[in-house]
Amino acid sequence: MLTDAPPNGVRSGQPAAGARRATITDVAEALGVSKGTVSRALNGYPDISDRTRQRVRQAAERMGYLPSAQAKAIRTGRVGAIGLVLQVGEPDEQRPFLADFLAGLTTAASAENCSLTIATAQDDGETRAVLTRLIAERKADGFILPRTRLSDPRIDLLRAAGVPFVLFGRTGDPTGCAWFDLLGEAAMDEAVRRLHAHGHQRIGYLGGGAGLAYNALRLEGYRRALATLGLPCDPALETHGATTMETGAAGTARLLAGAEPPTALVCATDMGALGAHRAAREAGLMVGRDLSLIGYDGVPEGAWVAPPLTTFEVDNRAAGARLAALLIRRIRGEPPEALRETARARLCPRGSDGPPALSSAALARRVAATTSRHHDTKGGRP
Repeated sequence: MLTDAPPNGVRSGQPAAGARRATITDVAEALGVSKGTVSRALNGYPDISDRTRQRVRQAAERMGYLPSAQAKAIRTGRVGAIGLVLQVGEPDEQRPFLADFLAGLTTAASAENCSLTIATAQDDGETRAVLTRLIAERKADGFILPRTRLSDPRIDLLRAAGVPFVLFGRTGDPTGCAWFDLLGEAAMDEAVRRLHAHGHQRIGYLGGGAGLAYNALRLEGYRRALATLGLPCDPALETHGATTMETGAAGTARLLAGAEPPTALVCATDMGALGAHRAAREAGLMVGRDLSLIGYDGVPEGAWVAPPLTTFEVDNRAAGARLAALLIRRIRGEPPEALRETARARLCPRGSDGPPALSSAALARRVAATTSRHHDTKGGRP
């Protein structure tokens, strides 16, 4: 029978000075179970009940038992670490919630007696090289792959190597893939419906990175909502590559320069939306009245602009925790098809969207007049 009573009066997780360190045999004898049960409980095997696992861990902590990492690696073939390679050379590399994401990862990993191995790379080629090295050096038992692509060489590499992985996102070929993802397509659908309810008829899409799975899914959600509502699905209302404020501003300027510009924009990223916010002001427009904007990500900067950005907030800490938990289950042998989870981002209504004050034609005239004034001010009049 398992018991919570500490053996020999030991109550601290640290042995007394000069005392012999507890062994797995000590823990097993104290609980009246086999060493195999203790080992399997501490290593998270699914054939051990949650109640037994908890009691074994509590007893091990009280007695100061720490399994040897080297012995564990020999016994299980695992090193007790999950891996993450961050590609820092991308244009939107400064992800504002990276700290929350990593906190979720490390907390969940630590709860399962795993550590987190982090490496960085500048581009796609270097990322594959780093993954190959980490696999060869056995630095991690499995990997989390963020920012998935529709066709992703990292997935091909890990599949071929037989190394467990979990995607933060989805991909074109789901064979052998486990994932956790936010339903960005549902958010874009909701954004279009919200703008249509405000009275907008020409709703544009400011897309993110080309080839990235999230952009394809969010574009799909945007187009699906347009079709459902009977709104025009016009290529002139779409632009892509808005991953920074600069590219977001440039993409918005192109859309506004059209003959029938959108009176509202659904933005795949908040950084793109903040660029759209700036471009609208430069065009002499009032955001939330002349041009409505809805973003996605919930970056802090969105709350600081005037008017603040309506956006969909993502719980990055919770996402990190779920990814770690799923990867550890994958490492322990659960099939990838059973490890596919999604969640929804939460709408955060603010002041950047509302009923249209101008028709598309009136908006085009306003933008043209502002452009002409800027041209004259710079001495462009012949």
